[in-house]
Amino acid sequence: MDSFELNKIIGAVLGTLLFVMGVGFLAEAIYHPIENRGPGYALPEPEVAAAGAAVEEAPAVPLAVLLTTASVDRGASAVRKCQSCHTFGEGEANKQGPNLYGIVGNAQAHLDNFAYSDIFVQHHEEGRTWTYEDLDAFLTNPKGYSPGTKMAFAGVRSPEERADILAYLQTLSASPVPFPAPEAAAAPAEGEAAPAAEGTAVEDAPAGEVAPTEVTAPASETTQAPAAVTDTPTTTQTETNVQGTPTTSGTAPAPAPATSPAAPAAPANQ
Repeated sequence: MDSFELNKIIGAVLGTLLFVMGVGFLAEAIYHPIENRGPGYALPEPEVAAAGAAVEEAPAVPLAVLLTTASVDRGASAVRKCQSCHTFGEGEANKQGPNLYGIVGNAQAHLDNFAYSDIFVQHHEEGRTWTYEDLDAFLTNPKGYSPGTKMAFAGVRSPEERADILAYLQTLSASPVPFPAPEAAAAPAEGEAAPAAEGTAVEDAPAGEVAPTEVTAPASETTQAPAAVTDTPTTTQTETNVQGTPTTSGTAPAPAPATSPAAPAAPANQ
């Protein structure tokens, strides 16, 4: 290879490098970002909710109150989700879960032909029964009521739906267990008087009770009024001066006898 060809090769390499560098400078000039032009559009920052007072939850309605308005028909529709694991007719065979006929009021784990979970066997030994309250707690959270249960059911979240299911389970018995009675409102203690309302009239007070002083004050002033009259002098002077006639304090003198004005009075001691 002579020097001429070698020079051509070296020139081609150098030319290629110059071309690549030129293209890079050109691209940088075209696509170079513009800086120091101020901030762009400021996006609003998410507002952080201030920690306020905790919102009080509404008090839960007692189960006894919910059962007063529960519907057997709605309960029969609600238990359809349980029919894949349970039977409800009297004498029907067990499925993956036990038969539920006569469950209300019965002992927990009462069937001899079903293999219950250990927790229910323990409840049976403790003498626990299926009350409405226990059934409601179990339907709310099966694993929370009976840890270790084989039942893979998440529970029924609606209190009204649970009450409907309990109303249906009540009918699955020859002698249904009555619903618990709603608790009556607390009455005032015996012998405790109710607080008197403002503006109660004085005549509404019980008999024999001494009236307030400010009510009797006008009456006392009225009774003292005649006393001021008795302080006035009671002796009056008669027009006729009769000697030897005594006067009595406190009584008005008797009227003088009707006589002629011309008749003189008789001298005393004659």
